[in-house]
Amino acid sequence: MTSRVGTDPHPRTGHLAGSSATSLLEDLAAGRTTATALTEAVLERIGAIDAPGTDVSLRSVIATSPDALAEARARDADRAAGAPGGPLQGLPTLIKDNIEAIGLPATAGSLALQGRAVASDSPVVVRLRAAGAIIAGSTNLSEWANFRSPNSTSGWSAVGGITGNPWALDRSAGGSSAGSGAAVAAGLVPFAVGTETNGSITCPASLNGVVGLKPTVGSVPATGIVPIAGSQDVPGPLARCVLDAALLFEVMSATSGAIEACTAGSARSVRVGVAHAWLTGHAATDALFEAALAVLGPNVAGVNDVRVPALTFDVRQDQTDVLVGQMSDDLGAYLAARPGLGVRSLHDLVQFNVDHAATELAFFGQEYLEQSAASEGRASASYQAARDRNVRWARDLCFAPALELGIDVIVAPAYAPSWKSDLVHGDFITGGGDICTPAAILGWPILTVPMGLADGLPVGLALTGPANSEARLLAVGRAIEVALDLRSRGLDQPTWNPAARG
Repeated sequence: MTSRVGTDPHPRTGHLAGSSATSLLEDLAAGRTTATALTEAVLERIGAIDAPGTDVSLRSVIATSPDALAEARARDADRAAGAPGGPLQGLPTLIKDNIEAIGLPATAGSLALQGRAVASDSPVVVRLRAAGAIIAGSTNLSEWANFRSPNSTSGWSAVGGITGNPWALDRSAGGSSAGSGAAVAAGLVPFAVGTETNGSITCPASLNGVVGLKPTVGSVPATGIVPIAGSQDVPGPLARCVLDAALLFEVMSATSGAIEACTAGSARSVRVGVAHAWLTGHAATDALFEAALAVLGPNVAGVNDVRVPALTFDVRQDQTDVLVGQMSDDLGAYLAARPGLGVRSLHDLVQFNVDHAATELAFFGQEYLEQSAASEGRASASYQAARDRNVRWARDLCFAPALELGIDVIVAPAYAPSWKSDLVHGDFITGGGDICTPAAILGWPILTVPMGLADGLPVGLALTGPANSEARLLAVGRAIEVALDLRSRGLDQPTWNPAARG
């Protein structure tokens, strides 16, 4: 079939596109559906609209699990026998393909890891399975989580190709968790798992019109996930709504309180600071942000401007130097320890890409991998100086003044609308993302919620706060979501616009 604007490209499984995880759990509990039926629908929808050669070719999924249906039948058998189920009992989900799970490739998008089966589930996947979730497959991503070259194209990997955006198929789905964001927006699954080092959940959530939560670094285990930098890497949920994100976060973090934070009135004690210096410069996006603040005001303790510094070249360069240094240590150790890899070091990886340049280096280079291979890692004096400068800038200049005034949560637009995917020239980000960097440096959480359409494409509002403040972020995010009520206004479903010139 041919995709049409505003039309679901696979109506047979179209109910998945409008269903939240919480509503599907209610259907499972009431016997209106089964885990097997949901998983069959997910796999059918992936096969119909996601794979290369289909009318849409979304390319958000790298692999489906050969065990997914068997897991679903086991969940149904447990339910029929009256066995107690977990909070995600019977729900299919997808994980980013840099997360290890038995039966899935965990390639980080690279041919160097393709065909090298993982030996065990990562801790976060262990928690998902223990909660009753069905790991239906793994999602495409920006190769090596978008830290391979400064000229990269978000959403592209040598294994998965380029992920499309279901709102406009020639637009970027963001990076690096492009596949997870696009899959949720397209209704392939009710929620998915991504990872973030700097913007890699926030950006796909904003560009695809879904909710994304990057948790506090360390609150969710990152073992068994292909790393960039231990001080910034963390997995987190992308979901249809704030409550779904809270549900998945509680399981991933093995904590409670996130779901309770989504109840009405939970944000009334929260003081919100507005970082106008981090506006996107895109008029329609920034106007939606101001409109969101207006409806948020009555639901929180106060909304006040806060002074924050602009990002400078020096700050960005320091962070790049930090990531290069930590990747030298962390990815190097990961490659050496993962069983079955022919690529055992960063030097091996760089050479592999040279040997497979026709595919791996067809569109952009591997400058960051080369720099990491040559780096002395955390032992370098220049690394430590860059890290110290980064932390002081983020802590003392960006956030300390607001916290001293009693501000609990800082908000700014996440990103301007999605840009055209361009494998020749790389990304042309149209604005935004500034709020991500200081939070990334400090390992603080970020929540992104949709705030409407700008130029016909979704844009999000981002909220950050101190470490372990996820409950406050979710409370404010839920208040924004309810106040804007995008679903009743028909602003939550992708338009599936085909590729266009210009």
